Amino acid sequence: MENRKLNALKAALFSSPSATAFVILDGATVPDLPASLAAFRPEYVCLYRGVHEPDLAEVAPYLAILERDDHFTEWVLCNGWGRCWGIFGSSEAALPELRKHFRRFVKVSNEGKFLYFRFYDPVVLRCYLRNCNLEESRSFFGPVICFLMEDIESGDVRRLRLADHVLREDSTSIE
Repeated sequence: MENRKLNALKAALFSSPSATAFVILDGATVPDLPASLAAFRPEYVCLYRGVHEPDLAEVAPYLAILERDDHFTEWVLCNGWGRCWGIFGSSEAALPELRKHFRRFVKVSNEGKFLYFRFYDPVVLRCYLRNCNLEESRSFFGPVICFLMEDIESGDVRRLRLADHVLREDSTSIE
């Protein structure tokens, strides 16, 4: 990835000095994600509960804190942007609060059956949020200021946030 694009992505992610930037990465999409997390050592947690079998750990979603000039952040942006590795966001909450919040959405009930909800897929999240009512949107956003993800068609940064009781969506070019 060109430095210009990388800097534009960082500018979008770290636009609020008081907020924490985070990413939720999809282990089913990111090759060898647990090994990469162990190697880069960002502050991170798995969103699945309990001890995991190696096969489940490989496909689990992981929430990680991003630092502006960190090797992990650059690795995620340079290798994952445009490949739907996960979703990004901004919040004033710390990792434990974010973990607690997002764990509520990992499994959902559908007619008495529990299903994994892959909200950390950018395509799924955009579709889901566009179809939420205000109460559902507020619940899902919780401590999150905004979500950021790649626009699949253009590669631009897509930002979703709640403002004036409405889901707002805008795009920023990284070209």
